Amino acid sequence: MRLFLERGYDATTVSDVAAAAEVSSMTVFRHFPTKEDLVLSDDYDPLIADRIKSQPPDEPLMRRMAASLLQGVAGLSADDRELLLARLRLTLATPALRARQLDNQYATQRAIVEALRSDPPDPDQEFRLWVSAGACLAAAAAAIIRWAEQDGRLDLGELMAYALAIVTGEDGNPPHPSPGRH
Repeated sequence: MRLFLERGYDATTVSDVAAAAEVSSMTVFRHFPTKEDLVLSDDYDPLIADRIKSQPPDEPLMRRMAASLLQGVAGLSADDRELLLARLRLTLATPALRARQLDNQYATQRAIVEALRSDPPDPDQEFRLWVSAGACLAAAAAAIIRWAEQDGRLDLGELMAYALAIVTGEDGNPPHPSPGRH
């Protein structure tokens, strides 16, 4: 991340990253199949799906999804938030990363649907899962982008809660800037 932020995404090569990490380019590619993966790769999809599955099944689906996404944000350390902010700044400024981020969001949506799919699959229920997951992830993405555009001055948890309240039809209050908070 340091190299990408210092030099720019396009000006930084995988060879540059490998040299900084004191490994070969082949080693980098074994762990990160593409240059975009160096910035966007994470292991959150299974965690998100597991959190949603662990929510009370009698709760409305979108509320379960929203609560799970909020739990994930609440579990971020200050260092995690700083890294997320740096990744978002880079992603928003780089067309190739923005396109890849959309692909990542689709993969997350698919992981959620697969985790909640009934056995045997019910096409109508599966469609509801796709729509609900898509709406919640879009709201979360909008909140995270707004947070990054505000340079982390808004409370990310409050902003995400507000965005998710909009799509779940619950009341929510817009967060207010809080200087120095990320």
